[in-house]
Amino acid sequence: MSEENIKPKTALVTGAGRGIGKSIAEALARDGMKVICVSKSESSCGSTAEGIRANGGDAVARAVDVSSSEQIKLACEELLSEYEYIEVLVNNAGITRDNLLFRMEENDWNDVLHTNLTSCFHWIKLLGRPMTRKRWGRIVNISSVVGLTGNAGQANYAASKAGMIGLTKSLAREFAARSVTVNAVAPGFIDTDMTSDLDERVKEVALSQVPLKRFGTVEDIAEMASFLCSEKASYITGQVFTVDGGMVM
Repeated sequence: MSEENIKPKTALVTGAGRGIGKSIAEALARDGMKVICVSKSESSCGSTAEGIRANGGDAVARAVDVSSSEQIKLACEELLSEYEYIEVLVNNAGITRDNLLFRMEENDWNDVLHTNLTSCFHWIKLLGRPMTRKRWGRIVNISSVVGLTGNAGQANYAASKAGMIGLTKSLAREFAARSVTVNAVAPGFIDTDMTSDLDERVKEVALSQVPLKRFGTVEDIAEMASFLCSEKASYITGQVFTVDGGMVM
């Protein structure tokens, strides 16, 4: 086995301050990777990194507003000067600004698209080139089943998540010759801070659409991301993995 293969890999996870992103960061750290935890709030990504280190892992925190292309560019320049290249990228950061289309403000549309989708374009463009030069890399985009099915009141969110799927499939074709895989994970209803705030009636309706009759856990998503970032997934690219209890079949 080459020295390149046994050297610990470096992963960057956006939206790592809580929920799914935090769980993914923790899973990759358990896999032996050094994890760069990114979120808009320095305290939240710092807390995740601190927790990983307390459990024997290797992690650092970086506060970046992913809706800002300038902040992403600056962060990538600084990180690449320090780490040479980052082998694993998980685009997880996302927001919602739900409303029916006729009530949706343009800012609500733009904020969601910039944060959820355009940020992926910038992270991948800046961190993907060194991966292609090294001929090894893993990119995982955390989309949503809403990007496959649509959802009333979430035109902006659904569009951003569907866009991530198109981006994934296109870049998988572009990067394949350089042994860089690009895949997407599409979570269904996952038990997070966001879903815990839902009205009980809304939860009942949501669960009625899930054959397994329960919300998923953040660990369910993290385990899939962990697999896709590993050597075991070397022959998988351009795919969308729904982790949704059977909602989309």
